[in-house]
Amino acid sequence: MKCIERDRQPLAALLPVAAFRKDSVCDIAQGAMRTSEAGADPVGDLAAPRTVGVIHADEANNGGGHQTTRPRGGPGVVMAAEYWARPSARRTERRRTLAVVAPTVYSEVDAQASAFFAEHGWILTRSIDDAGAAHLQAWVDEIMAWPDDGDHLHYREMTDSGPRLCRTENFVPFHANLRALLTTGPMVDAASALLGEPAVLYKEKINYKASGGAGYAPHQDAPAYRFVERHVSCMVAVDDADATNGCLEVVSGMHHAVLPTDDDGCIRSDLIASMDWETVPVTAGTTLWFHSRTPHRSGPNASNRDRRALYPTYNARREGDLRDAYYRQKLAEFAAADADGSRVQVSLINDFQGRPA
Repeated sequence: MKCIERDRQPLAALLPVAAFRKDSVCDIAQGAMRTSEAGADPVGDLAAPRTVGVIHADEANNGGGHQTTRPRGGPGVVMAAEYWARPSARRTERRRTLAVVAPTVYSEVDAQASAFFAEHGWILTRSIDDAGAAHLQAWVDEIMAWPDDGDHLHYREMTDSGPRLCRTENFVPFHANLRALLTTGPMVDAASALLGEPAVLYKEKINYKASGGAGYAPHQDAPAYRFVERHVSCMVAVDDADATNGCLEVVSGMHHAVLPTDDDGCIRSDLIASMDWETVPVTAGTTLWFHSRTPHRSGPNASNRDRRALYPTYNARREGDLRDAYYRQKLAEFAAADADGSRVQVSLINDFQGRPA
């Protein structure tokens, strides 16, 4: 299909200077990179070269609400499945997760924010003010109006009110303002700071979750990502989100391993009940950054308010600019999949619980 360039006015022409916070994290990211190059770890476990699929068995609560960690390797490392098979380990793991009642919303990804992220696997930031949030809503409205016959990817679900748009992907090449937002400036700076090295956009999507829209089963993102080892994602709230319209829920401190999954590629049901899930309500313009191994889920939208959210994912630039390769691989796997038509296929794991339109 022919690509249609849908460029609007340049980002700088549409957004006032105040729309994005002046406190860029570029210097912080560069400082973290210099530290990392010197051999230190700027953000703890996120930057540490742990083997995916293992958990350190003695990362238990030390009595003061903080984790204790032994050096990597040796008898302290067990396979995740073996670890979770131990009832005592599950109870210890549940105790060591930290309940955050009123999380701090950071204006930038500084050392304190990075430390919180390293410990919990997620942080909230506010880099877009009310004017910027209004522009973001307008841009998402534009994408929702695009026809289905393009190189972008629209997905629809059936609701009690009829078919509704549930996701759009691969829109960055065709929307200049969102391309600028996601590939330059504060968003890339923040991703770089959290990764501890320069970042590049890996993929992007908009989840719409219209009134009556379905939720997402508990999962980690890492099993659905191809080609890359180090990545970080975020959810930029396009609309206000709370428990009634299906905001995200996360589990703190559980981002150090890929957990055992069921046949759908989601977290196994016997593990879900042992986790401490925290709802994360947000206002439009707030960004929730989370590790690709942070367990998360969201319920259906039981309100009369839509809950749209922008989700970019970034990988370490040294691993390559793999965005085009990701979408080619995703479409190839979709084409080869033995789909039975019982669900809406939007991901390389079956976390979405929507009905086919």
